[in-house]
Amino acid sequence: MRRYFVIGLALAALCGAAALAYARPPTVMNSPGYDRRLQESRSQLGSSPTATAPADAPVAKPKRSKKKPPN
Repeated sequence: MRRYFVIGLALAALCGAAALAYARPPTVMNSPGYDRRLQESRSQLGSSPTATAPADAPVAKPKRSKKKPPN
């Protein structure tokens, strides 16, 4: 009897995992207007002749501590 219970749980877990594999949040949807505007803005950015160089990261100076007197 216990064997059938374990097999049933395993099958239920597999079916549940398969159902969740295709799940997506409800906010994800196709929007032709948004896609078009996004494509237009990307094409405008791509044709821009101005290229910006990445900013150099500021270098932190090492902290100095007081010297300990010799014992």
